[in-house]
Amino acid sequence: MYLFVVIDLFSRRVVGWSMGSTITSDLAKTALHGALWRRRPIHRVTVHSDQGSQFSSDAWNRFCRDHNLDRSMSRRGNCYDNAVVESFFSSLKKERVRGRTYLTREEARADIFDYIKVFYNRRRRHSKLGMLSPVEFEEVKSESKCVYEIGGSPICKLVGCSRGTYENWKKQNQIIQKY
Repeated sequence: MYLFVVIDLFSRRVVGWSMGSTITSDLAKTALHGALWRRRPIHRVTVHSDQGSQFSSDAWNRFCRDHNLDRSMSRRGNCYDNAVVESFFSSLKKERVRGRTYLTREEARADIFDYIKVFYNRRRRHSKLGMLSPVEFEEVKSESKCVYEIGGSPICKLVGCSRGTYENWKKQNQIIQKY
């Protein structure tokens, strides 16, 4: 089974996902479409992916163009650009999948869905988010008047906002990472 995820780099929240038995651009587009539906970005969004063939297909390029998305793909061998997604897959394997035997694909799909929606987004703590879950982090940032420091780095400078709420930042600078 193949799993595609779309992660909001600001909050580390998995905002789109899809699973299937074959690795295709349609599976990737389904995950990204789910993220677009959940986030409803107003401005252009940058979508970073690895160099898989599904991300260089004509169908993928048309989908990104039609949905006002800027594609970003780094050079071969640059492992840091996909670090957030690679970390997610490592956590998924360590915390949920490794050592389990699924009798059906539907059972695997349900368990992974539960991991993403119930555990990873709502309860799993991230050191980069000040030991908050992605949902808690977004709630805190939507209530604050400015985005404060996380991990010693002033987020306002990193995302280019001098004052404003998380919602304003999200509308203007949303970046998501795709694997």
